[in-house]
Amino acid sequence: MPVMEPDLDREMLKSWAKTVDEGPFSSLCWGERIAFDNPESLTLLGALGAWTERVRLVTTVVIPQLHDPVMLAKQLATGDVLSGGRLTVGIGVGGRHEDYQAVGADPATQTMRQMAERVEIMKRVWAGEKITDSTLPVGPPPVQPGGPPLQVGTLGPKTVRSAASWAEGIAGTTLDLDLDKQNDLFDVARDAWRVAGNDEPHLATSFWFAIGDGDAPREQVHRHLLRYMNWIPSEFVDAMAPTTGFAGTAEELRAVLEGFAGIGTDEVHLIPTSSDIGQVRRAAEVVADFA
Repeated sequence: MPVMEPDLDREMLKSWAKTVDEGPFSSLCWGERIAFDNPESLTLLGALGAWTERVRLVTTVVIPQLHDPVMLAKQLATGDVLSGGRLTVGIGVGGRHEDYQAVGADPATQTMRQMAERVEIMKRVWAGEKITDSTLPVGPPPVQPGGPPLQVGTLGPKTVRSAASWAEGIAGTTLDLDLDKQNDLFDVARDAWRVAGNDEPHLATSFWFAIGDGDAPREQVHRHLLRYMNWIPSEFVDAMAPTTGFAGTAEELRAVLEGFAGIGTDEVHLIPTSSDIGQVRRAAEVVADFA
């Protein structure tokens, strides 16, 4: 979803959701920020559950430390009900102290340990366990037994290893589309899940994308990064923009996706850099080859 783009409205968001749901995509994803003008993630989850019928809904990522864990578990269970059991919860610690400060959360809790503690509470809620002296446990029960599957949002091996005990996979990000680095991280996940005695992890990564001819796609990515990465001096964004994400033709995107498929990637989450619905339609033509 183009949630970090300006001037969003109901019809635009609904059009994107329905276009993605029509296929051939496997999931519909969106991220969370607080001190930004994006839609609130869990409210959007309810709308996406109503607007779609097929595609899985994936939060990439929601940040537990910005929420009360019991209320977050209730909200996500409700989203699982409204979507008919199509929710996957990508979670992470987040990258912005200003988001923590905006909701009165302690930036000192921006750690994997603090996140894991909240995950444990959420799983207890989803299991129907009474965690207070209330007459009834916190509901509703999620459609998916034990709650929606969890994926850890990560860029590094330490985070991956620490999540092997509670996550079902990873939902990472690659800035430079380096297949060797991505495969190294996947190997860390495979080893960590094996040591933990778990099934093979679901391996997902993401990158910004823009499809088109000539210089226009790279200029689109650049504009998006300047807007989204507003906490970074513009000269640094200018320096990273030429090599960040994907910018090119549909055929070039197909080749990139083939490369990720070759290292065992289960999913690639394409992050929009424009709210133009034509971008997702052109991406759909490429993705159809992998369906």
